[in-house]
Formats: sequence, structure tokens, C-alpha cells
Amino acid sequence: MKEINPGETSRAYAFEMWMKAPMPMVTFFKTLDVSRLVKFSRQKGLKFNMLMCWSIGKAASRVKEFYMLPVGGKLMQYDTIAVNTIVANKDGEVSSCDIPFCENLAEFNEDYLRLTRQVAESCENHDLTDSMVIGTSALARYDIDGAVGMYSGIFNNPFMIWGKYKKRLFKTVLTVSFQFHHTQMDGAHAADFLYSLQQEINHLKL
Repeated sequence: MKEINPGETSRAYAFEMWMKAPMPMVTFFKTLDVSRLVKFSRQKGLKFNMLMCWSIGKAASRVKEFYMLPVGGKLMQYDTIAVNTIVANKDGEVSSCDIPFCENLAEFNEDYLRLTRQVAESCENHDLTDSMVIGTSALARYDIDGAVGMYSGIFNNPFMIWGKYKKRLFKTVLTVSFQFHHTQMDGAHAADFLYSLQQEINHLKL
């Protein structure tokens, strides 16, 4: 992670316009076809949430804007990205777990299982401060139509929320919300990311 000069990046105008805005976050909603993800999860005995996190990381890794993030009034550049998931811990509360993104699904799954187990048992968050972290919150037991993340003014990280996937006649769908800081990316970048996320799900090898 290193500080970069916004004026020397493609985010120069956005940094000037949105860095000090009182509400710089934008939220998109998209309904994804997750039929292939559900089938893959059942066939391979893999967690659906893990597969979602890996697909998010893979789609984000293709978008250069995900490697930049406004932090403390500065624009920071990262070499790596990670995906965060919320874990139910042994005390009946929730803890936060950052999982480093890896192109290799088997390796990502190993990290996911090991780190979420560690966080659940220790009740201590696992934070990766040297990676640009994409936050997620899966309310998998609840049938919701959407959710907008809270802007704290402290964390500017992109964030995704989803609930329970829904069965349709010929497919299974999942509505997600994607919140991002306008300094980090524009609407077109966010839309491209969501399109890429659907493509990653569609091309998952069964």
C-alpha cells in the first residue's frame, strides 16, 4: 500500500469533486442469476458464500479502480485485494474476517475455511490492512429485496450485501447491493464490475 498523487491518476477529477462530499457513496442494485453457483456448491460440497466471495474477488481483480481507495483524505494504491465476510462467532456475536483473494479456487477455499474458523473460535477480527478490502454481508436466511450500507465517514471500502437467493421457474436469482465511494470509481466502473461478476458466475466450471 502506498500513497499516490490523485492528479497523476485517472481519478483526479473524481478526487477533487467527491473526496470532501458529505455523502460520497453510491449504491447499485442488481439481480444475479446464481443457478450455476448453487449447482456448483452442491456438486462440489463447497459453501455458497465462499463461492460468492471468490467470484466477487475475481471480478474485482479485473477492474483497476479496485486497487485504489481514498483513505484519510489521501488516495492509496494497493497491490492486492481481499474479500471480507462476517462470521458468527462462538459467543453468539459477529466478527469480521478478511480473506486474501487468490485466483486458485481451491487455495481461496482453504484460506476461507481456515480464517473463518479461526475468527469464529477466537472472536477476534482478522484484518488485512495492506490489501484493498471489499466488504460483504450475507443475510442468507432472510428474504430481503435489498439493503444500503451505512456510510461511517471512516471506512470508504466498497461493500456488497445480499440476502436469501430465490428460486424462479428456470433459474435461481440473488439480488445484491453494491456500495462504492465515488472517488474510487464511477458508475460505469461499478456497472462493469457487476457485469463481470455475472460472467464469472456463468463461466464457473462445473
